[in-house]
Amino acid sequence: MIEPIGNQYIVARPVYSANAFGEEHKKKQRHHKTFLDHLTVCCSCSTQKAKKIALSLFPIASWLPAYQIKEWLLSDIVSGISTGLVAVLQGLAFALLVTVPPSYGLYAAFFPILVYFFLGTSKHISVGPFPVLSMMVGAIVVKVTPSDSTAALEISNSSMSNYSSTDEYKVMVAATVTVLSGIIQLLMGVLRFGFVVIYLSESLISGFTTAAAVHVLVSQLKFMLQLSVPAHTDPFSIFKVLNSVFTQIEKTNIADLVTSLIILLIVFVVKEINQRYKAKLPVPIPIELIMTVIATGVSYGFDFENRFKVAVVGEMNRGFQPPIAPDMQIFQETLGDSFGIAIVGFMVAFSVASVYSLKYDYPIDGNQELIALGLSNIFTGSFKGFAASTALSRSGVQESTGGKTQIAGILSAIIVLIVILALGFLLEPLQKSVLAALALGNLKGMLMQFTEIRRLWRKDKYDCLIWIMTFIFAIVLGLGLGLAASVAFQLLTIVFRTQFPKCSTLANVGRSNIYKNKKDYLDMHEPEGVKIFRCPAPIYFANIQFFKQKLIDAVGFNPLQILRKRNKALKKIRKLQKKGLLQVTPKGFIYTNDGFKDSDDEMDNNEIEELDQPINTTDLPFQIDWNTDFPLNISVPKISLHSLILDFSAVSFLDISSMRGLKTILQEFIRINVDVYIVGSDDDFIEKLAQCEFFDDEVKDSIFFLTIHDAVLHIWMKKDYNVSKFNPSQEKEMKFDFTINTNGGLRNRECQVPDETKF
Repeated sequence: MIEPIGNQYIVARPVYSANAFGEEHKKKQRHHKTFLDHLTVCCSCSTQKAKKIALSLFPIASWLPAYQIKEWLLSDIVSGISTGLVAVLQGLAFALLVTVPPSYGLYAAFFPILVYFFLGTSKHISVGPFPVLSMMVGAIVVKVTPSDSTAALEISNSSMSNYSSTDEYKVMVAATVTVLSGIIQLLMGVLRFGFVVIYLSESLISGFTTAAAVHVLVSQLKFMLQLSVPAHTDPFSIFKVLNSVFTQIEKTNIADLVTSLIILLIVFVVKEINQRYKAKLPVPIPIELIMTVIATGVSYGFDFENRFKVAVVGEMNRGFQPPIAPDMQIFQETLGDSFGIAIVGFMVAFSVASVYSLKYDYPIDGNQELIALGLSNIFTGSFKGFAASTALSRSGVQESTGGKTQIAGILSAIIVLIVILALGFLLEPLQKSVLAALALGNLKGMLMQFTEIRRLWRKDKYDCLIWIMTFIFAIVLGLGLGLAASVAFQLLTIVFRTQFPKCSTLANVGRSNIYKNKKDYLDMHEPEGVKIFRCPAPIYFANIQFFKQKLIDAVGFNPLQILRKRNKALKKIRKLQKKGLLQVTPKGFIYTNDGFKDSDDEMDNNEIEELDQPINTTDLPFQIDWNTDFPLNISVPKISLHSLILDFSAVSFLDISSMRGLKTILQEFIRINVDVYIVGSDDDFIEKLAQCEFFDDEVKDSIFFLTIHDAVLHIWMKKDYNVSKFNPSQEKEMKFDFTINTNGGLRNRECQVPDETKF
């Protein structure tokens, strides 16, 4: 019964052990579904289920009929135009990262939007090229495509012989990788593998995207300086690229360098203005569009290509090219790399979509996102585009300019379509260094994530370590291997957190039923003779020894050593009694020979095993108080602990190996007369122990209690019960202990009644 009194409450109920609670409150008989039951539900069919599946596969059927034209259309139009202009420039810029002609970047900015419009669940992300994915695809293209010096030798015996130029082969490689990554994403979505994103923490994503931004920065240096830098795809490639850049620095094209630096400075300043005054500006200043128009006009008007030998975008293909079938030989060579691209693309898109879904309160489906992205990439690759996800900056533009739904996305695709069909030729004089500078201008947010380290260090050292190691792995090993190593390291940190948990000793706060770490509060009261130990992690084979050591540190002694010393002392006492040197008199026990010496010879394994057995004093005519002073060379450490409470409320599971270790620990304490209680365990935990035959005559199932306070109250009642069961005279007759006398003999000492105030 619970009675509230103001901001306090009074609880009146019995002290519950797990067994007592189970007897008073009967459990329901529940039917646990089998695999066959789940399969039956999965294969069943109904009208409602068919409708639900159709709506989940085509989310547009849910949100489009509810579209509010008057309230949303104008905002979506403004957002679509702004996002489309950014998508055009980013498509051209990120095509340089893929090492394909810039015009193919427009295909990557157009086709994914069409598929995602019908199948995607996010209303705000802008699907298209992403610099990290472009870098990864570009690395594969460079790895698979023979270099200029060896192309002539390899062209006759490779799949490249089917293509008229190296650029055409690179486009085929990028398209094939895109199709393959799309197939992987589609299969993962169909098989309901959307949960994989849970293994990619926020710290890992932040560290990875920051490292990717550094990769993009380094990769764009050759375009900004117009240097011939060979591509590297193996580990330490970023350092090799930097070495190539600095060894050729004297060949820098000054016109490209000056142009790119001016573009960067202006873009950074205007973006800072957009950020600072975003509440006052109706729409962000489209600085990318403005600088593109100015740079293209200046380059064309002053003939930069011929006068300063700058690299320009060059011929832009007008219209679309017919779809192509992927190259099966490239499929075989790039399967592993494509899997990494599929995971990274989904990871980034889902992360950005999650941010906006939380902000605007609508659900997103990870499995449906995999299907949408997978079909988008298959469709894009078939039309010679490259892998798509979502760019953080482009999605930010779509959301910040008022985009409400994917109508803004489809309008941005129309802008890209206009450039592909009619206006692409106007961008032919544009310098590649300008595209590189515009790409770098959008990396500011990603590079600023270095500030995450300080925040993470204050909040969680492990998360900070994950960020740092992810960044290092991605920089040193490259993006593909770096991601795999980062995920492995993150899982390893989970092992470390559970293998070395922060165990603590609890005490009573303010003489209430609340128990906290005794190091954290001032008003702490630890019951005398009782130790409360908390383990905040699962107990399994890797941490059972750590758990045992922490428990030994908490109680201040090793129970196995105490047990062995007590059994060893008991053997000596039996020798004294057998030789008649220990006599029983009406006044007590008298030791009659001061000259007795007992050797401490080394014992064999059998004797050590005997010392580990429970203490048996049934053959003695008296009981022994192990906390007394012993005669001669008998030495047994004194312990004041009589009860140990283990708080397992945070222990989620226990494996077979640790189960044996835990039972051994409990037995060692029980054998030295320390009562052990386990609190906070759920019913499944106890049932698993029973199924594994954990309980016996020593370790009983009555040791489980619902709460710490239940166990503490039980200990108090047990001590009072033992004292009140006999009167002092009866207890004297039944229980004897001994201590050394002034003359070297033994004498009786009356058992003292425990003081209730000590508990």
